[in-house]
Amino acid sequence: MDARVSDPAAFVMEPTDQGSRLLARGDWVIANLGLVDDDLRALEGLAGRELLIDFSGVSRLDTAGAFVLHRTLRDVENARASSGFENASPAFQILLDEVAANDHPCDEEPAERNSLLMMLDRIGETVEHSYQQAKSIMNLCGQVVVNLGQTVVSPRRLRVTSLFHHMEQAGLDAVPIISLLTFLIGAVVAYLGASILRTFGAEIFTVELVAFAVLRELGVLLTAIIVAGRSGSAFTAQIGSMKVNEEIDAMQTLGLDPVEVLVVPRILAFVIMVPILTFIGDVMGLFGGILIAWVQLDISPGMFLIRMNEFIPINNFWAGMIKAPFFAFIIALIGCHEGLKVEGSAESVGQRTTLSVVQSIFIVIFLNALFAMFYIEVDF
Repeated sequence: MDARVSDPAAFVMEPTDQGSRLLARGDWVIANLGLVDDDLRALEGLAGRELLIDFSGVSRLDTAGAFVLHRTLRDVENARASSGFENASPAFQILLDEVAANDHPCDEEPAERNSLLMMLDRIGETVEHSYQQAKSIMNLCGQVVVNLGQTVVSPRRLRVTSLFHHMEQAGLDAVPIISLLTFLIGAVVAYLGASILRTFGAEIFTVELVAFAVLRELGVLLTAIIVAGRSGSAFTAQIGSMKVNEEIDAMQTLGLDPVEVLVVPRILAFVIMVPILTFIGDVMGLFGGILIAWVQLDISPGMFLIRMNEFIPINNFWAGMIKAPFFAFIIALIGCHEGLKVEGSAESVGQRTTLSVVQSIFIVIFLNALFAMFYIEVDF
């Protein structure tokens, strides 16, 4: 600790031909600055004139002292180019340079706003963002449709190797998890149906409950949600990583269309494989229902299938299968769209991957509700 007696900070102003000179004296350290701060702030009236700060009488200088002297010079900005410091020792000059380099004013706290206006502002921003997002997705959808049309006209444009790779990755590799989850859901629906319907002596209708639920709704909906979380997000991460590594820029430099090379094979793979996965999900969901009906209600598998064949029209199966390609297209489209929107950092990849899953599941459930209302209107 420095045991020297502190010499109070002081200054004297003397006129020069072009303005003024500030002769600093004493120890310009934080403990002494209160004595001169008000007088230094009063020098703002010198704006537009030359100001020289002479350090020949300064014994000690710390960061706080360097800052107030730098601030004094800054507050008379628009002073002429000859303004500045003089007779500063090398150590003092280093400190002054560091203070000047790091003089970045902090953002002021915004004034408090009305809560209602803030809420309306956020709602407006959300609506605007949603509109721009929908516009961007529709733009990509148009590019995909154009590329698909070109592929139909010239099949050689289709990248068959990439197509089969994504069919395996997004389709075949998802069979185990989809089979397990749909089996368990079918079993849960049958168990709950049996428990409730037994109260009314109508447990035989568990067959209809399981068949309607799995074939019309749960089979395709669970498949779409699982695929969105598993494969749609993978598409976003894959394309996003390529964007971060500038591989897509290199691809465009070579004259290749990223939509044709990256997006079209993934969408076609989804449109082909999701209906197949939906069929597998339907079969496994029914199998779970059959098992529980056999164990809990003593309804044999043969009786279950016979009753389902008699009382469940085939259009219930097609009601679910028709939805599968639409769900597949929108999941793959959103996954690829978010991957192309990544902005060059690993953090952006994570954010876009999360956004891809959320958007895909939301739109799938929304489309499923629209299909349900449409089926009711047309009595399908």
